[in-house]
Amino acid sequence: MQLDVRHWLTTALALALGGLILYTSAVGPFASLVQRGLFLALVVLLGLTLYPLAAGTRWRPLGVVIDLALAVEVSVACGYVVLNHQRILTELPWATPWDMAMLGVLLIAILDLSRRAIGAIFPLLVLVGLAYAFFGSLIPGALGHRGFGLAFVTETLYLGDLGVWGMLVGVAATTIAAFVLFGCLLLHTGGGQAFMDLALRISGRSPGGAAKVATVASGLFGMVSGSAVANVATTGNFTIPMMKRLSYPAPFAAGVEAVASTGGQVAPPILGAAAFIMAEILGESYVRIALAALLPAILFYLGVFLTIHLVARRRQLRVVPEDELPAWRDVLRPGRLVPVLAALGGLFYGVLSGRSIQTAAFFGILMTVVSYTGFALAGGAGLRDVAAKLLAGLIDAGKGMVIIGALLAGAQILVAMIGLTGIGVTLAGLIVDLGGQSLFLVALIVGGVCLILGMGIPTTAAYVLVASVLAPALTEIGVEPLIAHLFVFYFATLSVITPPVCVAVFVGAGIAQTNWLPAAGEAMRLAAAIYVIPFLLLIYPSLAGFGGWLDILLAAVQGTVFVIAFATLMARTALTGSRALDVLALLVVVALALTPGWASTLASVLALGVLYARQRSRRPLSDDTLGAVGEPPGERRP
Repeated sequence: MQLDVRHWLTTALALALGGLILYTSAVGPFASLVQRGLFLALVVLLGLTLYPLAAGTRWRPLGVVIDLALAVEVSVACGYVVLNHQRILTELPWATPWDMAMLGVLLIAILDLSRRAIGAIFPLLVLVGLAYAFFGSLIPGALGHRGFGLAFVTETLYLGDLGVWGMLVGVAATTIAAFVLFGCLLLHTGGGQAFMDLALRISGRSPGGAAKVATVASGLFGMVSGSAVANVATTGNFTIPMMKRLSYPAPFAAGVEAVASTGGQVAPPILGAAAFIMAEILGESYVRIALAALLPAILFYLGVFLTIHLVARRRQLRVVPEDELPAWRDVLRPGRLVPVLAALGGLFYGVLSGRSIQTAAFFGILMTVVSYTGFALAGGAGLRDVAAKLLAGLIDAGKGMVIIGALLAGAQILVAMIGLTGIGVTLAGLIVDLGGQSLFLVALIVGGVCLILGMGIPTTAAYVLVASVLAPALTEIGVEPLIAHLFVFYFATLSVITPPVCVAVFVGAGIAQTNWLPAAGEAMRLAAAIYVIPFLLLIYPSLAGFGGWLDILLAAVQGTVFVIAFATLMARTALTGSRALDVLALLVVVALALTPGWASTLASVLALGVLYARQRSRRPLSDDTLGAVGEPPGERRP
């Protein structure tokens, strides 16, 4: 009985949150504090039902009481801000004991919900930020500050739009929410299966086909989901068992899926929701952010795809059998393909026509609903079935916003404390002093700290943290702000596959039923070139669209040569017949690719071409040694 009540309550709250997202996407958001207050209230209430306290233990009755108390108090705290939004923004009221109490309850609810959903690391960081604001006066030296009282912190966090109700929650409640709804509806109306089938047909028949399917499918999923862990859990449940069935080593299968899914975080249009936050922080248009991320994302997937291909040929990994591939006529059937194209077309029409990003997402949602409904009804589906699919997408969108909303609310608190105490500026100065104004040393320090700060934290929250603390260190020594933010974003993203806290690898290893450590080793090798892409952005800002088209072309060629050479090196591909000579020659190509200028570009292209021509002339591994289609290595057709 209790489970039924919770199920219906969860469904009702998810529908309410999904309905709020849909309505405000169509007609525009409410006043800022009203939109953010309603959104956060629904996020916390839904989170309390999705992640009940002490579930499955004998302490659950006490958990019910605590959850109910939190639900009532959060509703009052958010309702107070919604009802008094004009007074709060115009009068800037002084904090009363009542305001302090409501802020306290709100902080407890947000941080505890974050703990229940993703673990203790992130809420602990937020608590450290709060403690630093209160007790910073006790810290000697450059890291200390004058300290702030409870009343002032309450006015900053609760009675204004710079704290809990700040920019990050605003972006989550509008733009990110609209894109989450778009993605959920697209996947629920057949887009997910269409992506998977297309990936199978594109890459399933080439060497290492199952691993390439994971790469393509995760890239397509990442375009709409923007979550590494969600990608691993979704596509990995199909691709990892397929790779194991075809005798791929389990650690390799887990590593491939973790790395490929991480690419969804850096691939336009969503960039793990960071694109919208980055646009707000930098004051740039969303289109500019997405275009700046395009070439680096292409290099990311090129590096992963090529490394998989070369490793597959060397290890003689099998292709996907023909009978497991969908027929092209099914993949390209209008009823499956047109709704996906219509959805993406609606999205891109909204962007290109100059509408707000939230409105563009609504166009995508509208085209998804209209096209799916039309084809489904024409195909004989009942109206009830169609409505059930759309409602399921709406409910999933509401549920999907819980973690995002809680994380960004917590991140907004941390960012507010960083701004209040000035610790971001202080740390940036210390890093620059430590790096001695050297771009390479400062970037190396920043990248390493980003990897550490991002461990165990979802990418969006990790980006917000490193953008506040570490990006200023790069801009202080002359790096373009957009390049600096892309740099720290890449390293924050790569933390999900970097040991020891590599959450994407943990999920992949769990599905593959293997130890996470060898899986992390495979992931690190597959992603080795990716760790250098942020440095390529510093060397070649044109990769992010700075400069003329010739500059962009030069950067794209050099980036491509680097990725190919580095992937070849990591895959241990035999080129000349001598491993030592192979390594030396490839390192020379890598050095040339990292040297700006047309002369080094031509030299790197020529050197790489000569190496591959040499390998082709030696033919150490011909196609027929890979075995017949679908056969294990060593078996031959008569």
